[in-house]
Amino acid sequence: MGNRLTRPLLLLLASALFAFQPSLRHGTMVREASLRVTPRVDAEKLVNLERGRDLIILDQTNVENQQWLRVYVMIPQEERAPREITGWITGKGVVTAATTNGDQIVYGEAVDSENQAEQRGGRKGAALDAMRLYYRLTEIFPSSPLAAESMWRAADIRWQLEKAEVLARPSAREMDPDARTPMDDQNLKQLQKKYPNSKWADLAAYDLIDNKLCGNWKGLAICPEKESDIYEHYAREHPRSPKAAEALYNAAWRQAALADIYGINNETAKSAGARKKAIVLAQEISNQYAALEDWKARALALIYKLEQGIAVYGSQRE
Repeated sequence: MGNRLTRPLLLLLASALFAFQPSLRHGTMVREASLRVTPRVDAEKLVNLERGRDLIILDQTNVENQQWLRVYVMIPQEERAPREITGWITGKGVVTAATTNGDQIVYGEAVDSENQAEQRGGRKGAALDAMRLYYRLTEIFPSSPLAAESMWRAADIRWQLEKAEVLARPSAREMDPDARTPMDDQNLKQLQKKYPNSKWADLAAYDLIDNKLCGNWKGLAICPEKESDIYEHYAREHPRSPKAAEALYNAAWRQAALADIYGINNETAKSAGARKKAIVLAQEISNQYAALEDWKARALALIYKLEQGIAVYGSQRE
């Protein structure tokens, strides 16, 4: 079988080897490393391991005053079966449940990777590194005070990456959301189930709105009307969410857009009704979320435009 032992057999072997050291069964990397055939720096390299990979530690040894770990790794491959492989890596940079402050170390590396992903010229693949690291924290340190937030961040990064891919597809230009392939919501829903009535569940619910939105409105009223209702409903259902003010603003802005669309179509009464509702929603932001200066200012700016008859949708000019 060489290095390609089956996962059940390796899991059984890991359990037997570390029956008295359960904390060493799983670990993850906070740096890139090379998986090698034997525990030597000049040994044949099998594969490069990125930050956040799940490691099952099968054995350990010391060679030339350096700790080496024999590990099992499952590496996902797009459109193919995952690659299962075993080999040796140095113990440097491997965090397990036995590592002092291990949860904070993994979290810190995940945050750093996330920051790298946001920087122009940042490390390639940093967003995926962050996603894996956050998720590993929840697995290795399930009781950590950082576990819930890490689960949210891992799910949100995956969601945003998939969202960018979906929006780049031709079907994203369709008005009907049913014409688009919905994004995989499994991780966000797992988060909601595990941490109900939490800040993180509220944030997950906000992300999930993306699967209900239209693509191109095509100047029709049906989409902004529907989306305004969705955002307003979210704000009512999650009043303490960090996204509540943003949801209300999105609802108000879509009502303002509706006022313009109805105006273009000479539906005066409907335009006036949408404008009035937009002002009410925007005033609610100004009153209830005054401490959130950005959203209060945007709400007041929207009210000003509505009162002045300044269009917010389309390319209307006087």
